[in-house]
Amino acid sequence: MSELGLSTSDYYFDLPEELIAQDPMEKRDECRLLVVDKNTGEIEHHKFNEIINYLEPGDCLVLNNTKVIPARLLGEKEGTGAAVEILLLKRKEADVWETLVKPGKKLRPGARVSFGGGMLKAEILDIVEEGNRLVKFYYDGIWEEVLDKLGEMPLPPYITHKLQDKNMYQTVYAKYEGSAAAPTAGLHFTEKLLEDIKAKGVDMAFVTLHVGLGTFRPVKVDNVKEHHMHTEWYQVTQEAADKINKAKAEGHRVICVGTTSCRTIESAADESGHLTECSGDTSIFIYPGYKFKVLDQLITNFHLPESTLVMLVSALAGREHVLNAYEEAIKERYRFFSFGDACFFK
Repeated sequence: MSELGLSTSDYYFDLPEELIAQDPMEKRDECRLLVVDKNTGEIEHHKFNEIINYLEPGDCLVLNNTKVIPARLLGEKEGTGAAVEILLLKRKEADVWETLVKPGKKLRPGARVSFGGGMLKAEILDIVEEGNRLVKFYYDGIWEEVLDKLGEMPLPPYITHKLQDKNMYQTVYAKYEGSAAAPTAGLHFTEKLLEDIKAKGVDMAFVTLHVGLGTFRPVKVDNVKEHHMHTEWYQVTQEAADKINKAKAEGHRVICVGTTSCRTIESAADESGHLTECSGDTSIFIYPGYKFKVLDQLITNFHLPESTLVMLVSALAGREHVLNAYEEAIKERYRFFSFGDACFFK
């Protein structure tokens, strides 16, 4: 093993394929919850709605209110009728998006694509980094309505089922459109559970980070430090900053729901951990050796082997504790990844 766990292979674990959850739970907050003491590694087994028992008045829960857009468009190339898939990654200007296209070879600059019998048309403008395409869209009416009609939810590659209900891949507090993937730790919260948590005196700070598909990109280098992180847009409002600062100043805990909320506030904070209203792009990469400025505890899902997300959790709780917890979860047949069960690193 490398010093501090700086080799990608230090984060490998063997996951049986049948433990990858293919469908969301019918009742969001009734999935399982693995509670891990980040200092001792001690493990407890609970149901997700029992998370409320671990929250104290004055704590601040940080949630990412991004909304997933139906970013997967299936169409045909004009002239040949060849099947084409375009995945929206990032809006560049009004109707120009950076996208991922399949098959890339057929979609050179100048190529045109039609969706929904011509309801939406697209022209490939340019090829940018990593082979992504800049695409301009043409349509009548309102973009969001056209997209809602024609687009599909861009589920992660390990989910093979088609989603029956688009809303199951949205948090109940999703507000600002822009994500190509859901901040999945938040999927477990129901409106009632959030109300009960609020009634207990727990503050809630909503931040926004539009999740990109880079979140699923495997780490391809052996030395973790050499991995090139994708950028994602985030925003922290003054209201959210004030709530988080207040919790810290009064000696309460800041508990992030998901790695995206964590990366947002760690990107936005100054060296002393103080937050002010801000927005921008972040490519923060958190791995062991990182000193957290704001976050105290983390509610998250189970992540892919050798992923940047397992590395982030290991920075908080230690690689040994994380891999032991994952081993226990596999033994106890917990469900993994986006629609799976949850972990709380306390």
